[in-house]
Amino acid sequence: MSYQRHDDEPKLTAGEATKVAWLVARMAKRGIAGEDVYQGDLERKVERVLDGARRRERREGKRK
Repeated sequence: MSYQRHDDEPKLTAGEATKVAWLVARMAKRGIAGEDVYQGDLERKVERVLDGARRRERREGKRK
């Protein structure tokens, strides 16, 4: 199974990928508790990691 990145998705470092995987696992654990459990805080943390990766790529000159 292969995963195809979207144009706006940055290439993640190993540390960033681990952080996102950890947060997604926490979201899944909360999802088991029920559909009405709030996950916005974890979603914001994932977005923050992705934003940081985008800034890093721009800083390194890999993106325009």
